[in-house]
Amino acid sequence: MSNLDPDPPEIECEAGGAPGGPRSAEAQPGGAVVEIITSREVPLGGPRAMRVRRTLPQRQRSLIGAFCFVDHYGPDDVSATGGMDVPSHPHTGLQTVSWLFEGSVTHHDSGDNHAVVRPGEVNLMTSGAGICHTEVSTQDTTVLHGVQLWTVLPEEHRESSGRRFDHHVPDPVGFAGGSARVFMGSLLGSSSSVTTYTPLVAAELRLDPGGELRLDVDPAFEHGLLVDSGDLTLEGVDVEVSHLAYTGVGETTLTIRNTGTTAGRAVLIGGTPFEEDIIMWWNFIGRTHDEIAGYREQWEAGSERFGRVDGYIGHDPRGLTRLPAPTLPTTTLKPRVNPDPRAQSTPM
Repeated sequence: MSNLDPDPPEIECEAGGAPGGPRSAEAQPGGAVVEIITSREVPLGGPRAMRVRRTLPQRQRSLIGAFCFVDHYGPDDVSATGGMDVPSHPHTGLQTVSWLFEGSVTHHDSGDNHAVVRPGEVNLMTSGAGICHTEVSTQDTTVLHGVQLWTVLPEEHRESSGRRFDHHVPDPVGFAGGSARVFMGSLLGSSSSVTTYTPLVAAELRLDPGGELRLDVDPAFEHGLLVDSGDLTLEGVDVEVSHLAYTGVGETTLTIRNTGTTAGRAVLIGGTPFEEDIIMWWNFIGRTHDEIAGYREQWEAGSERFGRVDGYIGHDPRGLTRLPAPTLPTTTLKPRVNPDPRAQSTPM
């Protein structure tokens, strides 16, 4: 999925970070400190555009592990919103992670990968030095519902990883009061086959009414719980739908409960804190302002850095088959502090 903001914010993330950024944290007796990251609505394209609810990135927090972008969308009536229809657009320095609850999306990229994204199947695209792709909901999709995630590629791999596409269908893992599908990393005795370049985990969690999951987690990881439906709590803290509940490093267990009378669903993400300075702007991740400016110039010039994607079958309302890059801000992009994940171990 592309960042289609016509005036994308300057999102800069500095390695390490320091405590004291704006946050909403609650401490529960004997439990982890939980920070609530609220979502904001962003249109995905033209005048009839489907709207997504974005929790990362924002000034409160830009990264959870290497996860740097979290969009939650639907359930959307495609006949009313037009569904997903994103012409060719570029990416650098990242992996895109597509996970659907309902509906299907066609994917074509300049690595000559062509796939249909379906519910319960993870599709992970690696940009390497540069890639472009298109995303269009299928003609038989009536309701579109899911999440789109990005993860940052570390310096060691961001140029050398190459254009890559991974696909995995996780088996459901049952537990008392619910089930899970682990689509990145390892959790609950289940492991995903997709390739990641830093330690990460991601899973869809379903909890029955009154269900509880006491989850063993890696204490080196920070975690985020994105609620899709139901009355869910993390460590006793209520988490509203489309909000992201964050916990820092040092936790060995996390407790998630469904306190309502209907089934609940959430996506858990996590990873070791990302230790490199990065700059995110539009669909690019780089390390310096000049690097980002160079990516933009190369995309506008049709550089082979990004290649070419064939197979776009959408109907962009502007008649575009290739998205132009927005104008760069007049200020110099510089890394900005991401709050220290270790600060979460002490109640505020």
